[in-house]
Amino acid sequence: MYPEQLVAPMREDLVEIGFNELKTPEQVEAHLEDHKGTTLMVINSVCGCAAGAARPGVKLAVSRSTKRPDHLVTVFAGVDMEATAKAREYTAPYPPSSPSIALFKDGELIHFIERHHIEGRPAVMIADHLVEVFDEYC
Repeated sequence: MYPEQLVAPMREDLVEIGFNELKTPEQVEAHLEDHKGTTLMVINSVCGCAAGAARPGVKLAVSRSTKRPDHLVTVFAGVDMEATAKAREYTAPYPPSSPSIALFKDGELIHFIERHHIEGRPAVMIADHLVEVFDEYC
């Protein structure tokens, strides 16, 4: 588990643009079971590809897309372990990976971006992909 003072700026990176943090399994379950519409969930991480590609790509996509998910949420792998484990139950059959990005509609997974689709790719490429996904599903 990472110390909170280390991850606080990484959490804030998404919270400052409107993401709600889900820190417990109950919050994850309640959100995905009770919220209708589309939910973008970022499984955040301390790794370099989260800092260099995933979070910047998500932020860029959310800021420039004309269609946005109804809800923006995040869990933090390596920190909020139980919440992340619960989120990963909803992203099955994909194996656990962080960072990763999931889009749900009425609690059902409709699109998933795994870590290996994030690593080594620029944030702009991830943003362009997400904008296309938002245009199709949101």
